[in-house]
Amino acid sequence: MARILVLTSTFPRWQGDHEPPFVYELCRRLAQHNEVHVLAPHAPKALLAEEWDGLHIHRFRYFLPRYQTLAYEGGILTRLKQQRWKSLLVPFFLLAQYVAIVRLLKQHPFDVIHAHWLIPQGLLAVLAARGKKPTIICTAHGADLFALRGRLFNAIKRFVVKRCQHLTVVSGAMQQAAQALGMAAQDITVLPMGVDLQQQFVPNLTQQQPMQLLFVGRLVEKKGLRFLLDALVQVIEKYPFVRLNVVGDGAEKPHLLAQVADKKLHAHVHFFGAVKNSALPAFYQEAAIVVFPSIVASNGDQEGFGLVSVEALGCGCAVIATDLPAMQDMLHHLQTAWIVPQQNATVLAEAIQHLLSQPTLRQQLAATGRQTVLQRYDWSQIAQAYHLLLNKT
Repeated sequence: MARILVLTSTFPRWQGDHEPPFVYELCRRLAQHNEVHVLAPHAPKALLAEEWDGLHIHRFRYFLPRYQTLAYEGGILTRLKQQRWKSLLVPFFLLAQYVAIVRLLKQHPFDVIHAHWLIPQGLLAVLAARGKKPTIICTAHGADLFALRGRLFNAIKRFVVKRCQHLTVVSGAMQQAAQALGMAAQDITVLPMGVDLQQQFVPNLTQQQPMQLLFVGRLVEKKGLRFLLDALVQVIEKYPFVRLNVVGDGAEKPHLLAQVADKKLHAHVHFFGAVKNSALPAFYQEAAIVVFPSIVASNGDQEGFGLVSVEALGCGCAVIATDLPAMQDMLHHLQTAWIVPQQNATVLAEAIQHLLSQPTLRQQLAATGRQTVLQRYDWSQIAQAYHLLLNKT
């Protein structure tokens, strides 16, 4: 049994929170065989310390409570893009997290620090644990490798990867980016987050609606929803009863709502906002096709790993996705999904129209897709792999 300190900036602020739960889901499974402490940012209405499912949760204050808005609800990079003044909070955030790590290291004899994201958690772990016992394992999720660019950020990332003992990346596409920073191939493991494909994200074909499309994801540039809305204009010319449900929230929502109004799509597009993870399966189960029109954003950011596509396939949905490298670990054209080039609304519309007209093909893609992700991405396999890695100390 290892004593593990998990550092993260994404974690449920309270039970039932709609924040992405993947770090929490991994931690609670690791806690079955390890002593796990989680350090996350504090937020208004959240507790400073509590225990869930055997986890010891610590939250650090970094400013006056009402202004602790740098993390959560889209993530730090999104929040900074939305409101540039929040960059003033960054020094306080970094210092407070550093102090909290140092304090926890003095209080508990941790064997391992598991830092999610190279920046800032990986950097602060390396600095705070300098000369101390814990093994440092970092997990890069995508934006920390792809979006944070430039000489300074690249230097920081190289500093971190050279001083942590192991790095996990959530897709094969990220492995080359990590090696380019100077991390040896043998010290990198491709190990994504998992999905509960046994109990939660499961098919329910009786609920499926033949004209229902679905998008799930943050409403940010790299998710490419604007191209799906453009494609929808062409789709409804042939299928006037098609509907698109949009699940998620983010900085691009006002622009997307304006696009819906401009294209006169009100009758076809429904925005549901961010929903609890427990509510997601019902959306997937109703969808005939789930579309992931992801792109490389203008700042270079792109998907690290399409966890929502695993959820969709787990629920027995046919999936259309773009040809980004991170998607290629699990999505293969005409085997587990229909793959289209990014930023091409016309080709995307043609793919949607084709799958709407071919229910047998949709069923074949969905069945093969579910079997593929069930074998590779269920939490039972992922959590066991992380347990073995974190106990190699």
